[in-house]
Amino acid sequence: MKPLTKAEEQIMQSIWKLEAAFLKDIVEAQPEPRPHSNTVATIIKILTDKGFVGVTPIGRVHQYYPLVSKEDYSSSSIRNLVEGYFEGSFSEAVSFMVKQKDISVKELELLLTEIKKHKK
Repeated sequence: MKPLTKAEEQIMQSIWKLEAAFLKDIVEAQPEPRPHSNTVATIIKILTDKGFVGVTPIGRVHQYYPLVSKEDYSSSSIRNLVEGYFEGSFSEAVSFMVKQKDISVKELELLLTEIKKHKK
């Protein structure tokens, strides 16, 4: 799956949240200062070309909807991060977060519980 730019991810976050939306809705969902609608339209066109967004024409306007789920994109992004920076080792990634104090013992215990639950 192709990675998205920061701006593309921001637009996708809105589309995932809205599920199906018109350009005006997507612009309104952006944080302040909101980008111009032409900028958002251009990014949506790129996302459509990349296969992330589908379009339904409704009269003279278009309704946009996600073709890639947030879960699938998140999974792909995390895998790419781990492969690119930690030689594909998730344990190395977690170890790095522990060393950086980005993850607490409680969070590690929750992860271990989640791992055990999915192993059964």
